[in-house]
Amino acid sequence: MKFKLDENFGVRTQHIFADAGHDVHTVFEEGLQGAKDQRIYEICCQEQRCLVTLDLDFSDVVHFPPELCGGIIVIRSPQNPSRALLENLARTLLKALPTEPLIGRLWIVEPGRIRLHQTRN
Repeated sequence: MKFKLDENFGVRTQHIFADAGHDVHTVFEEGLQGAKDQRIYEICCQEQRCLVTLDLDFSDVVHFPPELCGGIIVIRSPQNPSRALLENLARTLLKALPTEPLIGRLWIVEPGRIRLHQTRN
């Protein structure tokens, strides 16, 4: 799968995705840190990459429809999460990939659960 990690994630999280066999780019390595949310979303749509972010704004399916891109994963965690917690949540979502479709969907990943946004047909 193709992922883009938002600027909240570092090289260690990038390696977790890559070690699991995924094609992963980061906002940081592409020089997009500080870019407007709409710009990040447009790039993910163009590249058909699933965005992985801590930014709750991306959970707004009206402004950021996940069906137009490779999907959106919003990781919800307590304020100032530890690196270990973020890495654990990344591993949790990677383990769940074989069980539910991701492309074109919104996943909300929280400690102890993953919520899937149901699109309307």
